[in-house]
Amino acid sequence: MEKINYHRQLNPAQLKAVESISGPHLVIAGAGSGKTRVLVHRVAYLVQQGIAPEQILLLTFTRRSAQEMLRRASLLLDERCKNVSGGTFHSFANMILRKYAKLLEISSNFTILDQADAENVVNLIRTQLNFYKSEKCFPRKHAILEVISKSVNKSEEISGVLFDEYPQFIEFAEEIKKIRDEYNKYKHQKSLLDYDDLLVFLKNLLTKHEVVRASLGAKYKYIMVDEYQDTNKLQAQIACLLAADHANIMVVGDDAQSIYSFRGANFRNIIDFPQIFKGAKIITLEENYRSTQPILNLTNAVIAQAKEKFQKNLYTKKQGGEVPVFIDCLDENAQSVFVAEKILELREEGVALKDMAVLFRSGWHSNDLEIELAGRNIPFAKYGGQKFVEAAHIKDLVSYLRIAYNRLDQVSWLRALELIPRIGPKTAAKIIESILDQPRLEQLWQKSDELKKLFELLKNIDLQTDTPFEIISRFLSYYQPLLKIKYDDFNKRLNDLDSLLRIAQRYKTTEQFLVDMALEPPERMLVEPDRLDKESAPLTLSTIHSAKGLEWHTVFLIYVAEGHLPSYLSLATEDQIEEERRLFYVAATRAKVNLLLLKPRIDRSFRSFADGSGPVFTRVSRFLEQGGLLEEFVDVRNASNTDEL
Repeated sequence: MEKINYHRQLNPAQLKAVESISGPHLVIAGAGSGKTRVLVHRVAYLVQQGIAPEQILLLTFTRRSAQEMLRRASLLLDERCKNVSGGTFHSFANMILRKYAKLLEISSNFTILDQADAENVVNLIRTQLNFYKSEKCFPRKHAILEVISKSVNKSEEISGVLFDEYPQFIEFAEEIKKIRDEYNKYKHQKSLLDYDDLLVFLKNLLTKHEVVRASLGAKYKYIMVDEYQDTNKLQAQIACLLAADHANIMVVGDDAQSIYSFRGANFRNIIDFPQIFKGAKIITLEENYRSTQPILNLTNAVIAQAKEKFQKNLYTKKQGGEVPVFIDCLDENAQSVFVAEKILELREEGVALKDMAVLFRSGWHSNDLEIELAGRNIPFAKYGGQKFVEAAHIKDLVSYLRIAYNRLDQVSWLRALELIPRIGPKTAAKIIESILDQPRLEQLWQKSDELKKLFELLKNIDLQTDTPFEIISRFLSYYQPLLKIKYDDFNKRLNDLDSLLRIAQRYKTTEQFLVDMALEPPERMLVEPDRLDKESAPLTLSTIHSAKGLEWHTVFLIYVAEGHLPSYLSLATEDQIEEERRLFYVAATRAKVNLLLLKPRIDRSFRSFADGSGPVFTRVSRFLEQGGLLEEFVDVRNASNTDEL
C-alpha cells in the first residue's frame, strides 16, 4: 500500500485540521477553501493511524454526501474507510432508536411518516376537531405541519413561529397547539414517528439515559460534523451529547455561510461551540481555490462588517482577475435586458451557458428576466422559488384575461369559477353551460356575490380601449380576497402578481399579451433540472439559498438594492439583517472569474401604482455602501441614460 503524502496534497491549514485527532476542534472553512477535501483526508488519516473505522462517526446533511466522502476516502486509502459510520442525523437517529426503542416506550418496528403521510394525519385530526368549519379561513394541512415542525426544530413556541412567519394565523394558535397535541398522541398510539421525532427521541434518549449515552460515546470515539453552521438546536445538542465524555469532536463549517434560519438552522451553534467545549482549537481555512483576488477582496470587506464572526481573510494564489462590476440600470426591464445581452456576449466569447448563473434573493426577482430570456431563446433552469408562469396564482389571474378576450374559453372559465368558494367542478360545469345561454345570466348572478362581481367586471371591460395593465389591475382587486382563501402562503405570492402587472404594462393590447404568453412562455425555454446533460446544460437561475455550495465562471447578482437584498421582510432585528449580509456573501463567493452586481434604479411595483404614489427610486444595498465598498472594490457603471429618468 502506497503511503499518502498529506503534506503534498494539502495546504498547511488543511493539513493541521487533518492531523488534529484528540479533543474538540472547530474548523472554519471559508468559501471555496476545500472543506470536503479536509473531511475526506481526515477520514483516511484516522483509519491510517489505526483507529477502527467503526469508531468514527461522520454526520452530514445528505446521505449522498456522506457516501461520496467515504468513497473518496476509500480511493485515497483503502476499503476500510467504507466501514466508517456515515450518514445524516436522521438516519443515525433511526438506527439508534430501533435498538433502544423500549427505553422510550415506543415499538422498535415504528414506521417513519414521510411529509405527505404526516400532512394527511394532521388533516385527519383537523377534521376530527371540526376546525375546518371555522368561519374564518383556517390553515390547511401543509401550513399546520410546517408550523409544528418549525416549532420543534427551532425549539420555539407555536405562537412564536406564527408571529414570525404566519401572522395571518396567529388567532388560531390555541387550535394549532391542540392539533399538535392530538397529532403526537396519534403517532404514539400507532407506532409512528415523523422526521422531527427522530431527532427529538434521540436527544431524549441521550439526555435521560446516561448509560446509553456513555455506551454510544464509547462506541463513537471520533465524531465529525459537516456544515455545522446549518445544524438546528436539536442536532447540535445530539452531537455535543455524543461527544460529552471524550470530546473528540470536529465540526466543520463557515459562520459566514449560515443562511438557513428559516429551516431551523441556528447561527449560535457554530458561534458558541468554543464556549460549549472549553479549550476547543479553532483552525481557519483561508486559501480559496475558486475565485480571483478582486472578488475575494469584496467578499472579505462585506463580511468584515458583520457584528459577530470568526475572523478570516480569504486569499488565492490565482493571478489577475477583473474587479466586480456594479451596474445601475434604469428599471427592472433594463436590468433584464442588460443581463440577457451580456450572457449572449459572453457566450460568443466562449463562456458556456452552464458556466453562468443569475442569482437573486427571492424567487420572484427573476420573473421579468424569465420573459426576456424566453424572448431571446436563451434556455435556462430555475432552482428555488416558483417558476413564474407555472405558478398557480399567475394562471388564475391570466384565466380572467383569457375570458375577457374569449367568452367561450371553457378551460379558463373552469379555473376562474373553481376559485369561488362553494363552487366545485360539477357546479362550475353547469354554470359554464348556462353562461352560453345569455338570458340566464341574470339568474346566475343571484346565486353568488362573487360570481356577480366577476360578471360585472367582465361587462365593463373594453378590449379596444383598456390596456392589459388596466384590466389586470381591476381583476387584482377582485382576485386578492380569493387568493387569501385558496393559498395559506398568499402573502408570499403577492410579488409575483406585482411582476405580472409590470410585465403587462409593456403591452398595448390584451391580444398581444396573451399571444406572447401562449407562444413564447418562459417554461418553453426552461429545462427541468433532472433532465440536464453536459452537452445542453443551460443557464442557471437560482435563489441564493439554492446556490450554496455551487460555483460558476460568471455570476450575475440582481436586485442588489435596499428592500431586496437585504429583503424588507428581514429588517426587524439585527440577527435578520446579519443573515442577509451572509446571503450576499454566499452569492458573491459563487463567482470564479466575473461578478456582476445589478439593481434597477426605478422600482415600479404594483403597490406603488395601487396607492397612486408612482415609481420609487432605489438605494444600493447597505452591504455595498458600508465602508465605501463601492468606491474601493467595485467598478460602478450606468447601463442606461440618466436623461430617461
